[in-house]
Amino acid sequence: MLIINLIGFVLIGLIIWWFWLYKPGTTAVTKGTVPITVENGVYSPAQVRVQAGEPIILSFVRKDSSPCSAIVQFDDLGFSEELPLNKAREIKFESLTPGKYPFSCQMQMYRGELIVEGQSDE
Repeated sequence: MLIINLIGFVLIGLIIWWFWLYKPGTTAVTKGTVPITVENGVYSPAQVRVQAGEPIILSFVRKDSSPCSAIVQFDDLGFSEELPLNKAREIKFESLTPGKYPFSCQMQMYRGELIVEGQSDE
């Protein structure tokens, strides 16, 4: 009985870590087109850093057949896109102001962040 309880607590801890605490460390710092793979419950890369005022294309390729991965939504920007299975869906941003723009699936299980940084003084 003790072993069953311990296994249960470990599983609960893993679920909490995966869905609420896990933050993928991959960051893409780029201009142009950024490929983002949707697979195994995560966006990869989960963070994309760009400069304000620069056009950017996020190219989502959904490899996960889960219904949860079928839509990506940008709540702060007020839109969502359906992601076809094994095909790229490009989302173009002409110019964004500095800030953090989270994106997720409709159930908030897949999570990512578009980070727009201020113009650099060159």
